[in-house]
Amino acid sequence: MQIQGATAFVTGANRGLGRHIAQQLRDRGANVYAAARDLRSVDLEGVIPLTLDITDQSSVAAAAATAQDVSILVNNAGVATGAGLLAGDLDQIRLEFDTNFFGTLSVTRAFASQLGRHQQSSVLNVLSVLSWFSLPSLGGYSASKSAQWSLTNGIRQELARQGTTVAGLHVGFMDTDLAAGIDGPKLDPADIARTAVDAIESGETEILGDQLSESVRAGLAGGVSALYPEFS
Repeated sequence: MQIQGATAFVTGANRGLGRHIAQQLRDRGANVYAAARDLRSVDLEGVIPLTLDITDQSSVAAAAATAQDVSILVNNAGVATGAGLLAGDLDQIRLEFDTNFFGTLSVTRAFASQLGRHQQSSVLNVLSVLSWFSLPSLGGYSASKSAQWSLTNGIRQELARQGTTVAGLHVGFMDTDLAAGIDGPKLDPADIARTAVDAIESGETEILGDQLSESVRAGLAGGVSALYPEFS
């Protein structure tokens, strides 16, 4: 996928990984729409700020009508509430699904026809290592990311008919606002953004951003006992 001269649309581009991905795309010569719920929060120079709430269908439709000629779509916007599956607030879990699953699907559907007008086009969905592994303290988030992984596999097959490549990025905890409450070492989102945009250029479909994701991915073949040894 040639990035130089392409038009890219990045959701959640006002901070964290999304901002770094938008910056990487800009620096490699793409025209970048940087979308966020609050237009004033987009402070990256050389991009086109655009208001977008991916949980609001009218907002998604308006963004797709404004941003034209898009050949690279990055579904980065997401939310983690910390809700557990049994005792967590159901409204918080619904928010995670509305954002991480339905929001990603809504934006992809809105831009699919634009992507199909290009000889080369790409969708990048920012997933998580928790697409493959669930933590009790993040049960709702993990479930929504697992659903987003399945969504990614599904739209990959549907969009292949029009020549659009669909990639999923799996990565552990990064030093962003989303993981602010998580203790332990965190990855530099600038490094992950570089890896992700490299993968867009090379046409990869599954991107493992760190060693943890590689390890968990390998554990999938071992089933429950490999991922959750306490139940072996």
